Amino acid sequence: MSFGNNAPVSTGKLEKLPLIWALIAFGLIFVLLLYVFQDGLEYMVAKWEQEEYSHGYMIPLVALLLIAQRAPVLQQEEFKGSWLGTWLFLAGFCLFVIGELSSLFTLLHYGFLTCIVGAILALTGLNVGRHIWAALLYLVFMIPLPNFLYFNLSSELQLISSSIGVAVIRLFDISVFLEGNVIDLGSMKLQVVEACSGLRYLFPLMSFGFLIAYLFKAPLWQRALIFLSTIPITVLMNSFRIAVIGITVNVWGKSAAEGFLHDFEGWIVFMSCLALLTFEIWLLHKITNKQCSLLDQIDLTIPSLEEIKPLGSKLQSANWPLLICLLITLLAVPVKHTAEKRVEDIPDRLMFTTLPLFKGPWMGRESHLETQIAEALKVSDYIVADYSHSDGGPTINFYIAYYNSQRKGASIHSPRSCIPGGGWQITSFDQRELHNLTAIDGSPLRINRAIIEKGEYRSLVYYWFQQRGRIITNEYLAKWYLFWDSLTKNRTDGALIRLVAQVPDTTDINEIDKKFAQFLEDFNPLLPSYIPN
Repeated sequence: MSFGNNAPVSTGKLEKLPLIWALIAFGLIFVLLLYVFQDGLEYMVAKWEQEEYSHGYMIPLVALLLIAQRAPVLQQEEFKGSWLGTWLFLAGFCLFVIGELSSLFTLLHYGFLTCIVGAILALTGLNVGRHIWAALLYLVFMIPLPNFLYFNLSSELQLISSSIGVAVIRLFDISVFLEGNVIDLGSMKLQVVEACSGLRYLFPLMSFGFLIAYLFKAPLWQRALIFLSTIPITVLMNSFRIAVIGITVNVWGKSAAEGFLHDFEGWIVFMSCLALLTFEIWLLHKITNKQCSLLDQIDLTIPSLEEIKPLGSKLQSANWPLLICLLITLLAVPVKHTAEKRVEDIPDRLMFTTLPLFKGPWMGRESHLETQIAEALKVSDYIVADYSHSDGGPTINFYIAYYNSQRKGASIHSPRSCIPGGGWQITSFDQRELHNLTAIDGSPLRINRAIIEKGEYRSLVYYWFQQRGRIITNEYLAKWYLFWDSLTKNRTDGALIRLVAQVPDTTDINEIDKKFAQFLEDFNPLLPSYIPN
């Protein structure tokens, strides 16, 4: 037996098995993978119902066509099982185990894809793999982004698209004012919501751009430019869409931004993106000064069934790398059953309805999130209340969002991403230790402190993440501990705590800091009953 990547891997009776056994082994691996990764795949397909990922249904089919397109070339290669495929399959199995224990669907998605690629290489070898790498890489476009990356990207694109859109509106001599994602036309205001961030165009256009760049027979720099240009094209066209909505609303009223016209504009924008990408390809074609037509420069050949059939005879009757992959898949089945019996530990706690609105000198008035916002945040429990001190001073808006579980799509939204969306600009941001307050581990309480401004208004913001016995100020570190605690503690509960107060021009901001510290001295000792350690 040789462990070289493309060397024959076995001798003797194994090679004399009928060819059908290799196909049966691969088919059994595929079916078992569908079962083992069932939860993650169901979540992924559910995501495909969203417009951002609606192209996901087509990705596997297009990948198969790309593989079939390489049939004439593959006939010249010898199919030998590769041990690299087995190692990739094992890596995918490890992602499956970690993903199941942590219930992080992204790990399950990439684990499934890694296993599929590994099984293909274990069946066919690296000589075949180097011809079909683009088809296998193309499968990445069917995987949705992790929620926290999606929300951060969406927030940034909303701000960029809003800014460019308002600039276009002003070109038509229309008076308009922008506050974050809110476009103020004077007579009415338009909210550039998450659905208008442009992601519904970006992801499909990027997948199409990758496909065209691969099929375009041109220098590498041109193909890279085609793919990368899908990002600015999407942003600019989405900004233009927002501008058109603003202009039509200014002329015909708010109804112009709703219903059929809104959706129709969306289709126009996506088709315009495709038109711009096509124009770019045509321009690059002209630069190359080739005598052939543009269609001739794009490889659109589809082999006949007679050209594909001979590939079956190229397969080895069986090989050890593939059989080891089958064994690993069989081991994954009991692991899946064991993980399914693992029930997440959700600790007991008090509901925020019992948090006192009157405590010492503090008097609170509770309010509620809008239903649409609460549903988008997917919070398990929350409190929003405005507290004022009997001695006067600023009103402190106290907000806590608590999650029993941050699995299956629910996750804490960072204020650092949400604040700009409300039209506020973060003018100062740092961490501060409140030495008169004790954190969970006995050290001084460490918080994020931000000064935000919008027009003539200025506010002070404190916030931190409190989850499973930790005080965390870094959003990405909070995600790491979420993953780690899910594995080691079987818990993903946690909360975001935020304090906001307006700072009048005549008020020293240090006085607001003192009020915040005084408020936390009174309320921080209560929090462990509502946010379990």
